[in-house]
Amino acid sequence: MSVHRVVPNAQVRPEELEQSREFYGLLGLEQVMNRGWIMTLASPSVPTAQVSFLTEDATAPVVPDLSIEVADVDAVHEAVLASGAEIVHTLRDEAWGVRRFFARDPGGRVVNVLGHR
Repeated sequence: MSVHRVVPNAQVRPEELEQSREFYGLLGLEQVMNRGWIMTLASPSVPTAQVSFLTEDATAPVVPDLSIEVADVDAVHEAVLASGAEIVHTLRDEAWGVRRFFARDPGGRVVNVLGHR
């Protein structure tokens, strides 16, 4: 299975989104996406080097600890289901163009597994 990127997710208060953008901008990251509840910053020279800041998750019960973009989210979903891992957020297509699900890893972290449609 092919992984396209791994993105750490940080839960923040709404007023911290802009503060985070400004601080991480000092480190060279630029805003590449902002939906109001999630903002992603990336390196202009290495676009897959990213970090996301979330005030909530618009369609899921929890904010995931990290996101992993894969080539075939359906195949990964089948493998995770077969492993017996807990599915925290069921596989679904989201309005912003991704297909995703959340699973809990052995350490209790919630992983957002996604693919772009």
